[in-house]
Amino acid sequence: MDTDGTLDDLDERLVAALRADGRASASDLARATDVATSTATRRLRRLEEAGVVGGYRPTVDYEALGYDVTAVFRLDIDGDGLADVVDDLRETGHMVGVYEVTGNDDVVAIGKFASTEELNARLRAVQDHDHVRSVTGNVVRDVVTEDDMPPLPAEE
Repeated sequence: MDTDGTLDDLDERLVAALRADGRASASDLARATDVATSTATRRLRRLEEAGVVGGYRPTVDYEALGYDVTAVFRLDIDGDGLADVVDDLRETGHMVGVYEVTGNDDVVAIGKFASTEELNARLRAVQDHDHVRSVTGNVVRDVVTEDDMPPLPAEE
């Protein structure tokens, strides 16, 4: 990584290799980037220290876990209750994404549910929140793409 915080060619190749396989070992990364294992290890450590790479997590197949229903919630919240609503959404255990947004809505949340009954119960709970003025929920018919990563700056 350059002193100005931009990624050089090797760093971009390391990140691309990790994006392809987040469980790649240092020797796998070295092979993928055509450098010595020690170089790949050192560069990866620098990327981690800079906060570019971190939080290694598996990709979860929610359907395989029984979460067959995905829903998108759009919420209009009164002015002073945003933090409470966002905290409550985070704590439900069903939301895989909660976003404060601009436009007509204040929050967009994406949730995973085992059934429409479970979804309806969560939707009612959100509607009953003291600070929620209105909520619109949409059931996802088909997941076209999910958990895809945007391109690195050099890939654009």
